[in-house]
Amino acid sequence: MKSLPTIFAIFRDDRMDRINLRALTRLLLILLTLVIIYSVLFHILMLREGQDHTWLTGLYWTLTVMSTLGFGDITFHSDIGRLFSVVVLVTGVVFLLVLLPFTFIEFFYAPYIKAQERAKAPTQVAEDVEGHVIMTNHGPVARSLIRLLDDYGYPHFVLSSNLEEALELQRQGVPVVLGDWTDPDSFRKLNVEMARMVVTTLDDVANTNITFTARELSDRVTIVASASTRGVRDALELAGVTHIIQLEELMGETLARRVIGNDAKAHVIGELGDLLIAETGIARTSLPGKTVAGCGIFERTGMVVVGRWERGNYHPTDLSTPLTEESILLLAGTEIQVEVYNEVFGVTTEESCKVIIIGGGRVGRALSRSLTEAGIAWTIIEKIPARVQDIEHKIIGNASEFEVLVEAGMRDAASVIITTHDDPLNTFLTIFYRRLRNDLQIISRCTQPQYASRLHRAGADLVLSYASMGANTIFTHLRGSGTVPLGDGVNVFTTQVPSSLAGVTIAKSEVRSRTGCSIIALETGKIRQFNPGPEQQLPEGGNLVLVGSLEAEREFLSAFEPETKS
Repeated sequence: MKSLPTIFAIFRDDRMDRINLRALTRLLLILLTLVIIYSVLFHILMLREGQDHTWLTGLYWTLTVMSTLGFGDITFHSDIGRLFSVVVLVTGVVFLLVLLPFTFIEFFYAPYIKAQERAKAPTQVAEDVEGHVIMTNHGPVARSLIRLLDDYGYPHFVLSSNLEEALELQRQGVPVVLGDWTDPDSFRKLNVEMARMVVTTLDDVANTNITFTARELSDRVTIVASASTRGVRDALELAGVTHIIQLEELMGETLARRVIGNDAKAHVIGELGDLLIAETGIARTSLPGKTVAGCGIFERTGMVVVGRWERGNYHPTDLSTPLTEESILLLAGTEIQVEVYNEVFGVTTEESCKVIIIGGGRVGRALSRSLTEAGIAWTIIEKIPARVQDIEHKIIGNASEFEVLVEAGMRDAASVIITTHDDPLNTFLTIFYRRLRNDLQIISRCTQPQYASRLHRAGADLVLSYASMGANTIFTHLRGSGTVPLGDGVNVFTTQVPSSLAGVTIAKSEVRSRTGCSIIALETGKIRQFNPGPEQQLPEGGNLVLVGSLEAEREFLSAFEPETKS
């Protein structure tokens, strides 16, 4: 009986359940009408046979026959009476043994179970919860983001509108709240006024509505929303979004930077005040085969090699680190030093560099635009003509057919970039292309992070995770202006000099060897010193500007426990 109010509440709140309740009411009225009609006909037929019974007896006979109990104490002796009994019996079987049980299960028992399950799913957070992150779905990006939030101790909740999903997430240990993202009350129950951030990565219409709803309730909460096209940005900005992320554009630009092309220049990918962070491929320069100490980059340009990417993985460097053709260097310096580097090392060869893009979706089209800006020739292979109808360099066909690949120029291409969102398909294509050409640079996108290692084993030179990239970008916005994302989970971040390192030289601090972070600048008051030497002492009360992966940053915070972090 305790659950009856909950069941009635479900009927009241759910439109479909209210419709079902009305259908049940009509069915019961029909049954009541039949019972009355059969009771009347019972009296008429009994009188024809010379039998006289009370009205209660007529009701009793009708119910016993319809329910198939059939005690046999009252019977008809004529054929028409027996035929009437058969009609009443069949009607009872249909209504009482088929329709009513089904209706009871559908309209009463199922809502009861639903009410019990709904009671298990939390519908709000505690009143004292604050500084938390609210996510509106539990997709690949959200799952990667949750791992980061857990590592750094940020409270978070997923708002799910689906009861089954909410219960499953609860079983998995994911903090979840059941609610409708179109209902402002759902966000009130999530303490959106006290939240640190709202993250929504659904479709454009949903993201705009969620942004508008959350912004109406709080003008201070940071709202991060994804957008599939540039045209959606205006709607999101009017709705009150704080940061817009176009993951497809970001993925396309990052994939383009990883191409071994005819441009060995340093491209700026982040800046923190006057400090610029750039990356460059060195495959077509004189640097491969040398070490960081012997390459002469610092002596000739003033820029410092702070790290490198090898097969998609970031590694810090020291003076003895060897440089290979696959190395993509991460450099730190000023604007003038970047210009000097490009004059010294940024040579352009006459050798052609062609890229084949597999997939003409949003990522593939964004990639083609970035390659065009870099002056690299490309061809897109796409199965669906409508996706690439406005693109000149395209081939319509199946990217696993040899004739299509020959037409696209696979024999002479320097790189092939696989951009589809189907990870198993990307793995198949990677194996296929590696078998065709062992010297081909294969770059692949993956949607689920767990497929990255599989794609590497299949033969990909570089794999970029869509989910990890999106999560890292959102996490950077969460942490504020003191962090600059460089891609692939690598950031520039600022932190106060730990008391245990105050007055210690950079060499003796062993920051790089112990944590994997590289110190690229020191700040004392308003003075910033770029690329400090190994004998530079760390100032007490000053700030460190470091570059490293998220794992390296966690190692630093764990090893030195700075008093504050920005």
